[in-house]
Amino acid sequence: MPGSELFIAFGFYLLIMFVLGWQGWKRTHSHADYILGGRKLGPYTTAFSAGASDMSGWLLLGLPGLAYAIGLGSVWLAGGLLLGTLLNWHWVAPKLRQTSAQLNSLTIPSYLENRFNDQRGLLRNISALLILFFFLLYTSSGLVAGGKLFEAVFHIPYQQAVIAGTAVIVAYTAFGGFLAVSWTDVVQALLMAAALILVPLLALGQIQQQPELMKHAASRHDLLYFFFDEEGKPFTWIEIISLCAWGLGYFGQPHILARFKAIKNPKQLKAAKYTAVAWTFFTLAGAIATGILGAMYFTQGVNDGEKVFIHLVEALFNPWVAGVLLAAILAAIMSTIDSQLLVCSAAFSEDLYRPGAHKKHSATLARFSVVGIAVIAMAIALQPDSGVLDLVAYAWAGFGAAFGPIILFSLYWRRTTATGALAGIIAGALTVIVWRNLHGGLFDLYEIIPGFMVSCAFIFVASLTFPASNRLTTQS
Repeated sequence: MPGSELFIAFGFYLLIMFVLGWQGWKRTHSHADYILGGRKLGPYTTAFSAGASDMSGWLLLGLPGLAYAIGLGSVWLAGGLLLGTLLNWHWVAPKLRQTSAQLNSLTIPSYLENRFNDQRGLLRNISALLILFFFLLYTSSGLVAGGKLFEAVFHIPYQQAVIAGTAVIVAYTAFGGFLAVSWTDVVQALLMAAALILVPLLALGQIQQQPELMKHAASRHDLLYFFFDEEGKPFTWIEIISLCAWGLGYFGQPHILARFKAIKNPKQLKAAKYTAVAWTFFTLAGAIATGILGAMYFTQGVNDGEKVFIHLVEALFNPWVAGVLLAAILAAIMSTIDSQLLVCSAAFSEDLYRPGAHKKHSATLARFSVVGIAVIAMAIALQPDSGVLDLVAYAWAGFGAAFGPIILFSLYWRRTTATGALAGIIAGALTVIVWRNLHGGLFDLYEIIPGFMVSCAFIFVASLTFPASNRLTTQS
């Protein structure tokens, strides 16, 4: 394409992001404001921000690409995510909001250190290092998605596209902090939802109106089965469990858990929960419909299934509307990367740096760390060998296995100890890393499952074996 209309639509969207970033900067007066917005979020801002920061570029690239390949088989993954979203809001959000406020903890590492009165600082430091490691992969996946978007739409070389996308996101995240990220997430969440409703609806209408497309759609009945992969082979039990198990990851995602801690009134979490779950349902359904209808619409297929949303938008809409809808991909990418950069910044400036007497410099350090971390992630993303979904899957499993079990144990089992927490975090992360590199038979199981189970086992056994370290500072 691209025409001047597309550039203008993209430019207008980016202008809105910068304005919101500026407003966030004006209302950020302390390090606590920068990291967690002073715990001032309303219920709907909390809900949309959590959803948008959760669903990265994979929602408009990776998931439609999966549905394009295997059709309704992708519902297993989406169903796991929807259930995980619901349980996370129901089980984790209320207790984490209350306990983190009592402990005056801004980050997950500081929460764990204070929750278990870990005087050694090992929980804080190791948790922060793991956050930095896995978020570098996660952030890179978003930059890969952004590079694919600009390469496909504007015909910009991939490497230049990644660099440009990084610069835009860093610009408003570094200055505006948590409030800017949360406000931009609301806009991005609404744009993503609108795009994932409009695109499949119009694609369905076009297919129904054109006989040749209807004939092609009828020939793709393979997309309407729940139990077959892209080669037409029945799913194994390992594949089905692996897809459903994505929902386990929610309990350990620091950028989502941060939203729970930031809501102003804990009593509003119920309204936020229903809003977030509804948004998740409609966007996941829209992403799957986009992939399936894209496979039915393009009679000659597309070269890269992860770009099916882009191709549909270009084929179905005029440049003005296309510009807005394609901005939804940028919204999905930005809404997650900005949250991830902010969590990484907090992990470095609040947890590893341990500001102490240097509080007045910590907000500045946090801003500089956003830039530094973004540059490293960009360097990884400049080599687009891995697909968006593959990179997200690795990082998602890492967080889910390392932090999910200990978050649940810390909130629901009083006998959990600092030693148990440390053992579970390390064991979960290492299991994911090792399992990821093993193949064949049982090792084809998604690594989050063994990682989560091993982490739970280590927490339980180590807590009972070393009860002397059980010095909880608050009631669960």
